[in-house]
Amino acid sequence: MTDETRDRVQRLKLMIFDVDGVLTDGTLYFSESGAELKAFNARDGHGIKMLRQSGVEVAILSARNSRAVETRAAELGIALLQQGAADKGAAFEELIARLGLPAAAAGYMGDDVVDMPVFRRCGFAVSVPEAPEMVRKSAHHVTNTPGGRGAVREVCELIMRTQGSLERVLARQLA
Repeated sequence: MTDETRDRVQRLKLMIFDVDGVLTDGTLYFSESGAELKAFNARDGHGIKMLRQSGVEVAILSARNSRAVETRAAELGIALLQQGAADKGAAFEELIARLGLPAAAAGYMGDDVVDMPVFRRCGFAVSVPEAPEMVRKSAHHVTNTPGGRGAVREVCELIMRTQGSLERVLARQLA
């Protein structure tokens, strides 16, 4: 990690995650009745819980609407949930304004071109390895792990390790 990236991560007070391709592997499942189903990674969820315990707030920002995402956010204690955000850049600005945070204190993890307006505004932009090349090149960090398969956990631990809170959070988990 470069010194610049380390500085960006140390400033984070909020980490925002996209859903499809980040919290999931990007596959969309539909039942015969048209109900949408999503598969979430349990270790990603635990990473989010640990990140929240470290003092970093967590939000979800998605262009799509999904009842499954509402349910998952509630399970993880994520109150900051914005779905149906056609303009993610504007939604990002609204979110940080509501929280009174500068853009540099907010990170965002996305996987496609619709996420790039947020990448240009946030303090720490993260992508997954299977994202299009132009997205990966515009990110400050690209995970080693694929979206929906532990990439979120990897980022949560990276943030906590960089901010010096990982050992404290793990000690609580192991007590």
